[in-house]
Amino acid sequence: MSSALELLWVEKYRPKTLDEIINQEEVVRRLKMFVKSKNMPHLLFAGPAGTGKTTAAHALAHDLYGEDYRLYVLELNASDERGISVIREKVKEFARSRTPPEIPFKIIILDEADNMTSDAQQALRRLMELYSAQTRFILIANYPSKIIDPIQSRCAFFRFQPLKKEDVVGRLKYIAENEGVEYTEEALETIYEISAGDMRKAINILQAAAALGKVTVEAVYRVVGMAKPKEVRQMINAALKGDFDEARTLMRRLMIEYGLSGEDLVKQIHREIFSKEVNMPEEARVLVADYLGEIHFRLVEGSDDDIQLTAFIAWLSMLGRKLGVT
Repeated sequence: MSSALELLWVEKYRPKTLDEIINQEEVVRRLKMFVKSKNMPHLLFAGPAGTGKTTAAHALAHDLYGEDYRLYVLELNASDERGISVIREKVKEFARSRTPPEIPFKIIILDEADNMTSDAQQALRRLMELYSAQTRFILIANYPSKIIDPIQSRCAFFRFQPLKKEDVVGRLKYIAENEGVEYTEEALETIYEISAGDMRKAINILQAAAALGKVTVEAVYRVVGMAKPKEVRQMINAALKGDFDEARTLMRRLMIEYGLSGEDLVKQIHREIFSKEVNMPEEARVLVADYLGEIHFRLVEGSDDDIQLTAFIAWLSMLGRKLGVT
């Protein structure tokens, strides 16, 4: 377990080559064609967080240039360095520098490019034209619609999909076994459910839970600061049965014991109302989902957590009595 203190597992187990990337077969196949031809256009990687976009960019550079690929790659996080001055200075200076001997271009990786200002994107558009002969850009974005059309039209588009359950759980097992960590199958499946296909988040949760000892469901929920789904369902079911006092007591206990904010609890309630273990007619699920959206909006706007969630519990109790839920 000493390695847990020495290095973040998400970096230690990051794929180094395209062959090591999982669950993105079509993306990898297309990128390997660029490696084979030793040429590529500007690229735009888009998709949810933690699906391998940045990793794929580094793996592509590794397969093109070899172990010393970082000599020919400039990586910028556009959310931090997103102004026009960065585009005109750092990017421009690197684009003008000498290219590697066997590959006729260098690579500039712009992570979180969807956070760049409009002026910076316009400047980038011009640089992509001026230095396309010796420089290729890889833009990484969670929301590609925020990238201006002139840049999108200059890039080959790659869509990354959320990772499958079997791939995430399989990778977590591999990491746990290599680190000598005891775990339960249910705990790894719980990590997948919480991470929702985000491998980076899943690995970080695994490492945090492993620091407590054996990775169990209880340890996972403890490190992520979430209530157990069973307890959230108990609160929902109590309210639906018309037991307002019991439901409110359970709600306050969840917020105090787990330190949950109102928004956190609303998100968990939203997830659980679609669970088969919550006895609720289809009509009720529609009404609850609609009202939860309103409660969430109020909380985001700064309303008091306790007042809003108490109001929701009261509304849910009246709905349960009206529909005769038992």
